[in-house]
Amino acid sequence: MASLTRWYSDFMRHYQDPWTKDWFLVGSAGKLALILIAYLLFCMKIGPSFMKDRKPFKLTRTIQLYNIFQVFANAYLVYEGIQSGWFTKYSFKCEPVDYSESESAHRMRSAVWTYYIIKLTDLLDTVFFVLRKKYNQVTFLHMYHHSIMPFCSYIGVTFVPGGHGSLMGVCNACVHVVLYSYYFLASLGPEMQKYLWWKKYVTKMQLVQFLIILTHNLQVIPRDCSYPKTFNILLSIQAGYFIYLFGSFYVRAYIEKKPQPTIIKVESQAKVEENGNTIISNGKYANGTHLTNGSAVVSNGKAKTN
Repeated sequence: MASLTRWYSDFMRHYQDPWTKDWFLVGSAGKLALILIAYLLFCMKIGPSFMKDRKPFKLTRTIQLYNIFQVFANAYLVYEGIQSGWFTKYSFKCEPVDYSESESAHRMRSAVWTYYIIKLTDLLDTVFFVLRKKYNQVTFLHMYHHSIMPFCSYIGVTFVPGGHGSLMGVCNACVHVVLYSYYFLASLGPEMQKYLWWKKYVTKMQLVQFLIILTHNLQVIPRDCSYPKTFNILLSIQAGYFIYLFGSFYVRAYIEKKPQPTIIKVESQAKVEENGNTIISNGKYANGTHLTNGSAVVSNGKAKTN
């Protein structure tokens, strides 16, 4: 353990960016580890146990304010990323980290740190799901995405605050402007649902973002570029895995056909049997099966009239 501690100290002293090492929640990875462990424990154990015998919290106003904050915070990141170099003077073929004292270099470092802090605030998404008992939203994809992004951001702000890999933050912030705008509109109530037909296109944007990140980092690996190739490789692997995860979600949510209930025309006096059990009798319904306009809606069952 002593040897491992010395190795870690020497590694951090040698490779850590001197400009950001003393910034809030940068430095040692221990602080981030504690936050992520607390996050996982709450969302997987403590939170569900606390909510077991309680009614779901509504949190409508809190979530609306949170979504508005995320929209403007991510829009600010997009603006800062562009002003610091992307789409203005940075090269998409190869962009080393600027370790100088220039204004643009410091501006990019500040933007990377801000991105890291915002990824930590993203953890509240899952906390809200747990407090509202929306456990179906707490999927592996959701938990993995929200856990790994702060860690990736920590690596960026600690070792490479800028340069080639920072395009990931600009793309991600751009997508989150749209994503949290959707969340905000959805929180306004059912009357907004007719305006939210573009939900699936948000997932498409996420897939496009990861494809851009994958291509952007793969193409620089064979080039002679002073940006650390280890980070290009790690970003490529992570982007590829996210393409798989989000692609699988898109297929399940929007492409695979869901089984439709069978609609059988019967007389007004009817009873519907499923596996020998009467479900509907004389136009009344039970167990979630109903008679609508003379039609009995059943699944894997049969209808017969009296």
